[in-house]
Amino acid sequence: MEVERAYTAPSSPYGLLLQSLSLIPISHYFLAISLVVLTFLYNFVEFHFFKDLLNGFRGDSVSLTYNPGSDVYEGVASKCPSLHGRYLATPWLSSPHLQTAFLNFFGNPPIFSYKRQLFHAQDGGTIALDWLMASDVLGDASSMSRNVTKDCTTPIVVVIPGLTSDSASPYVKHLVFKIAKHGWNVVLSNHRGLGGISITSDCFYNAGWTMDVREVVEYVHQKYPKAPLYAVGTSIGANVLVKYLGEVGDDTHFVGAAAICSPWDLLICDRFISRRLVQRLYDKALAIGLKGYAQLHKTILSRLADWEGISKSRSVRDFDDHATRVIGKFETVDTYYRHCSSASFVGNVSIPLLCISALDDPVCTREAIPWDECRANKNIVLATTRHGGHLAFFEGITASHLWWVNPVQEFLSVLHGSSFIHSRKKKTQNSISLTREPSIDQGPFVSFTEDGMVSAMGIEETSSVIENIRHDQNIAESGVEITQEKVIGVPTEQNSEAHVGSVDSSYQSAKDATISINDSKNQNGITSHLRRSMDLVLRHNRISLWRRAEKRRAEKIVDLKAFYKISHLHVTTGVGGSVMLYIIERNLWFTLIPSLAFCTRDALCKISSVLTMRLGLSLPPSQVEE
Repeated sequence: MEVERAYTAPSSPYGLLLQSLSLIPISHYFLAISLVVLTFLYNFVEFHFFKDLLNGFRGDSVSLTYNPGSDVYEGVASKCPSLHGRYLATPWLSSPHLQTAFLNFFGNPPIFSYKRQLFHAQDGGTIALDWLMASDVLGDASSMSRNVTKDCTTPIVVVIPGLTSDSASPYVKHLVFKIAKHGWNVVLSNHRGLGGISITSDCFYNAGWTMDVREVVEYVHQKYPKAPLYAVGTSIGANVLVKYLGEVGDDTHFVGAAAICSPWDLLICDRFISRRLVQRLYDKALAIGLKGYAQLHKTILSRLADWEGISKSRSVRDFDDHATRVIGKFETVDTYYRHCSSASFVGNVSIPLLCISALDDPVCTREAIPWDECRANKNIVLATTRHGGHLAFFEGITASHLWWVNPVQEFLSVLHGSSFIHSRKKKTQNSISLTREPSIDQGPFVSFTEDGMVSAMGIEETSSVIENIRHDQNIAESGVEITQEKVIGVPTEQNSEAHVGSVDSSYQSAKDATISINDSKNQNGITSHLRRSMDLVLRHNRISLWRRAEKRRAEKIVDLKAFYKISHLHVTTGVGGSVMLYIIERNLWFTLIPSLAFCTRDALCKISSVLTMRLGLSLPPSQVEE
């Protein structure tokens, strides 16, 4: 007997759909979910493995941005093979985030030992200088037994590391070892409070703190006056380096430099790092590192800044708001970012500079790169790669090398053998050398009042002397032996003209010089240093003080009291008033006086004394009231 089975169709389309889905095996669902998750992760961490695979693992060409008339490109960069080749990331690190994370957690750094010096800045701060000599790497027993003398001509590279990085950081070791293996000596200038050194003053480093670079390079030049000096900055260190080069112009002992993964514009990078979820992870990681740095120096920071706010910081901006801004005397965090961004100083760089950035940098965005400014400056060559992450650029199947180290070494080597070093002359040899004060927008030395006035936060200079201590104490740190030597940073006889306190040498050189007041070229020689510093002050102003001065000159306003009001100058010194009155009466004030607007009274008195001698004046003192 046949039994007929009745088939009941679903009453709705949804029922039919659910019935169909129930027939699909569970394993297929897991497979589909896995594909969705992998696709999300592939895009989230910005993998480019399949793109490299389709490209035959040939990598991408290095893009160069430079001025068409640049001699630096023609004579140096064009001879660097790495800058004209391709960069292929390690296949299993085909992501900027994997590259950056691998660099910080592993990095495959070479193993070697530093020799340490403790450098004491003039404000009492302590800086750890870690040296790696070429002889220590090359293994030349004869050269290792001899101390490096003052007449040594071996090039020296000064390395400025990134935020919370020190000499033990993997990428720093890759760079230092590569340069030393090439036969050059390297010194790494650790930031204050890093490298196992305590904070010994009320000054902390920040993204625009260039005073330490000034003092360190002065000391290194003093110790090895015949050795050519080069500089390499990484991340925040690159920002500090470019800002320093823009501040000093030609007045530097460096003959060449390289800036790797610079943030360029801190305000743009701050916006970028808080934009997406993956960037916010970096923001929190950097904040944790900064809080760890603050915890090491809690005794001082709790006195100078808002410690409760520091301990609760969840981002770099929070930390800067409660610590960096407060210690640096900046009104707001954005003010700090604007004043310390190196992009504003690119146009003033006067030595050959190689800049390297990755377009997929997860920390320093490509949006902040000053493309036009780099293209306009004939001394700058900007190299960008499509991939690389932040300071990583791993290449090879074993990820044992950082690509950016090679073009840096090639660029400096070709530059060292080129005509740029031999033809470069310092302007200070034929002009008065005044005090190299920090930029008016410099961290702890500046205060902005509500009425728009700028006041300097001065620091008393300490006495100078160099002390050599026996190199018999070793520090074992991350498998690196470090020998200590204590050094106190000082002005030397060679650069004593650069200190306001040492006016005698400037006075004598001025006495021997013969200058005609009507010679505009010589007038520019007198005011070049003053104008350069003033240009930095006026960079962010909407209405230039020079324009105001020109307008006043056109209207033939020579009233001294009115001029004081224009330039914000408040000085009652007799000789200063006489010199200024003399200059005003001869229509020279518009090129000279505005530069003195931000000088202290003591500095202005000494500057006036030098100017009096240079101009051949013998004027009776005249008191000028404010």
